[in-house]
Amino acid sequence: MQGTKTSAPTSLRYFYWFTFKVVVLLLTCLPISSYSQDISEKFKKTTDSLIFKAPSAYSEIDHVLRPNRRDTVLMRYFANSAVQKNYLHGQAYALNQIGTKYRNISKFNIAIKNHKEALEAAKKADNLELKVYSLNMLSVAYRRMDAVKTALDYAQEAIALAESAPELTEGLKRSKNVSLNGIGNIYQNLKQYNVAIEIFKKSLALEEELHNKLGQAINNQNIGECYEELGDLKNALNYYRKSLAFNEEMDNDMGRVICNNSIAQVFIKQKKTLKAQQILKTTLSKSIALGDHFISSSVFINLGWALMDLGEYESSEENLVEGIRLSVKYDLPRSQAVGYNHLSNLYIKKNDYKKSLEYYKKSKEIEDEITNETNVRYVNDVLSRYDIEKKNNQIEALARDNELVRLKLRKNENTLLISTLLLALSSLILYILYRQFQLKNEKKLLTLEQSMLRSQMNPHFLFNSLNSIKLYIINNEKKNAVYYLNKFSKLVRKILEASSLKEISLAEELETIELYMNIENIRFSNEIDFQIKIEDGIDTHDIKIPSLILQPFLENAIWHGLSTREEDKSIIIDIKQENDYFTTISITDNGIGRAAAEVIKENKVLKRKSIGIDITKERLANFSKDFQNTFEVQIIDLYDANKKATGTKVIVSIPTI
Repeated sequence: MQGTKTSAPTSLRYFYWFTFKVVVLLLTCLPISSYSQDISEKFKKTTDSLIFKAPSAYSEIDHVLRPNRRDTVLMRYFANSAVQKNYLHGQAYALNQIGTKYRNISKFNIAIKNHKEALEAAKKADNLELKVYSLNMLSVAYRRMDAVKTALDYAQEAIALAESAPELTEGLKRSKNVSLNGIGNIYQNLKQYNVAIEIFKKSLALEEELHNKLGQAINNQNIGECYEELGDLKNALNYYRKSLAFNEEMDNDMGRVICNNSIAQVFIKQKKTLKAQQILKTTLSKSIALGDHFISSSVFINLGWALMDLGEYESSEENLVEGIRLSVKYDLPRSQAVGYNHLSNLYIKKNDYKKSLEYYKKSKEIEDEITNETNVRYVNDVLSRYDIEKKNNQIEALARDNELVRLKLRKNENTLLISTLLLALSSLILYILYRQFQLKNEKKLLTLEQSMLRSQMNPHFLFNSLNSIKLYIINNEKKNAVYYLNKFSKLVRKILEASSLKEISLAEELETIELYMNIENIRFSNEIDFQIKIEDGIDTHDIKIPSLILQPFLENAIWHGLSTREEDKSIIIDIKQENDYFTTISITDNGIGRAAAEVIKENKVLKRKSIGIDITKERLANFSKDFQNTFEVQIIDLYDANKKATGTKVIVSIPTI
């Protein structure tokens, strides 16, 4: 019954009681110092022997150190000894084990530091297996932090590196499966559950071939989570139980906790709440003992959810608050969002709608932040892929045709006169050289066109633009949503149309960048004052320029110059007729200047390299071949009287003769 009080101890009292019992047990079981010293001496002898033999395979090192691999003190000792003896394989192994231990207790920054050091050691040792292993561990750590972009980068690098080996060893096969599983997890985070299920099932089949029980347990758990998100609770429960069976067989406490938490979560959704509560209380004590704050946060929140459904509101709130506290402390945004959502529902049941709305808003803000950070640049540019493949196939067909021509000439050479043969061979060589030159130029032009289109159709820009329009829809601002959606569709159409043209009029280019600025300005709350000034007497319809060359300079001005400026942001485009030979287009912003922007860029953890301006220069160079004069691009730093940066000016000189 709702609102019924219980005399049973609350979950937090249970937590304190259990912690006390664990401390007493640990104090009781601590070995005497001489025994501890004996173990240390044994470990020292073991590591000395291992360093002397210096095996390079992960399995050989792990076979010796596996019983102690979760002891960070012993692993640190081994890592230091390996450094002194220049045993890089052992150093990489030890640092990865230390990183894994810290990852499992949610100390992700320390974990990542150790995994990166392990990767450097593996590179110096040129150990392919340990390089792949280190990349996988980095991917897992970043995925736990919801840094999807970086996690996918590392997982893809790991699987590509594994597949580059002439022959896959068992260790590389296992690492490849870990990479595959990691990519599945990332698609799961992106809520592409059907794609994730396909990847997990592929990984599961490979783990079955290797008879790897841990890999089978993990993949069954992941498949269950995807089915649960899709609302297929029966299938989800089936896969969770399969995973639990493997963990029971391996006597894996961590696996049991994860599976039981998921099974209880399904029971809550199936309204089997009492059964879920019993499982969660037992699971909570085991989770706390393991010290994995990631799973403990989830168990607290699920227990709070179950108690809410049972009407035990005080106990429910204590558990939800504790789960949220852990998720905040250890930077677990997904758990925070779930916890705040349950708190919102709890306060609805308590008729406190003001607090319910407050917690709902917190949950929504965190979910939106996760969505914005989720890396959508890994969704490939579908619009250009077909054209790229078609043109590559044409190049391959031409190469095959050339080979056929050579074969035919060889068959007939015995019947031809020497003079005719020489002439034919000379003609063939000239033809091949001409075709190669022609194909090289065509390929270069295609590469520039493709790069230009990718820079214009930037997935980040598309995602952010659509997300901004979505907010107008959510806020019921229909007029703004329709207005900007119309602008966005018009911009995409213009970019696609212009990408197939070698040159367009300056008037069309200005119309395109005006649309682009309208869309980008949404994210800056229309704070950017954007102006286009055209000198009297200039007919922009008569001036021809390469299509889509101004956008990269505008993007640079916005994201490196204006994004960190507080107020009074402006971009001015001036178009002037410099003389009879050149028309100049200057783009002036009042941003923080290149020097300050470079400092900010260097301080960023994830550095994004912009290639749009380099591509634009190459295209301008190619365009100016048809003119007597060449293009010029000048970038000028602007300063006031006190030598303080006041912005940047880019001057593009376009030849007209």
